Amino acid sequence: MDDLNAVASLLVKPEPSAEAITRSRGRLQDRMATRGRARPRRGRLLPVLGMAVAAAVAVAVIVTSVFSPAAAPVSGRDVLLMAAASAEHIPQGTGTYWHITRTWQGPDALQVQESWTTRDGHRWSRNEPYATPGSVVEDPAPFRLMGAEIGFEELEGLPADPDQLKERIAGLPRNDSAMIPADRQGALVSPLITLITELPTPAQVRSAAFEALAATPGVKNAGPVEGGQELLIPLSGSIKIRMVVDPEAARVARANILLTAEGGSAMSNSYISVTTEWTDQLPR
Repeated sequence: MDDLNAVASLLVKPEPSAEAITRSRGRLQDRMATRGRARPRRGRLLPVLGMAVAAAVAVAVIVTSVFSPAAAPVSGRDVLLMAAASAEHIPQGTGTYWHITRTWQGPDALQVQESWTTRDGHRWSRNEPYATPGSVVEDPAPFRLMGAEIGFEELEGLPADPDQLKERIAGLPRNDSAMIPADRQGALVSPLITLITELPTPAQVRSAAFEALAATPGVKNAGPVEGGQELLIPLSGSIKIRMVVDPEAARVARANILLTAEGGSAMSNSYISVTTEWTDQLPR
């Protein structure tokens, strides 16, 4: 029954692009090859199905085979590739404001920060360190990635190929003093996570970011937890990024890394939950 529900939920999602279909087919073939099966020819995969149905079934096969109790243990790479496949056909939504909510456990109570940003760059925030607690204030801080200011048009113009995406990120102006050492050395793990968790990134770019993360050496799956699968990504020394990924929703439920005001990243001793949405509700 769970398997049928997974297939049904995928079939009612918006029709994917031809590129999404091709990428989903490729990932399915990779999994079949790693399990010792003959690699099918791309042109003959599911010939009797329509293109949209073929893509949905390809993703559903990954879901049901990877997460079935009888299957082999799920790798961290598989979790991220499943999230990449899901992200391709999950619409971002519409609205006037890009609303970000960050939540974490402080020393005495739960802490919450919020921001609202319009497409023309106007921004409001609540509970930033420099503001009166609880009040919504106009905030000129732009979106940043590795210290570089980045707007909606630039985000929408990022490559949808994982290798090209990393190359573009590496070429951005950056603030090295705000970045963790691993990213200064070229790992680029935290900016990829930022593209997935906080910024209004198009679906195809989010998919590419998940796929690029899947290629990170040493990524491991620590097992299922509330909200998804807990992944460990080793960085320099003994530092590890911990994050909980819901692969079907293509969402990072929480992580121990946070985007800073300078556009860099900071590690936390506890999990930080980040939720985003487009909304027409005014900040108040």
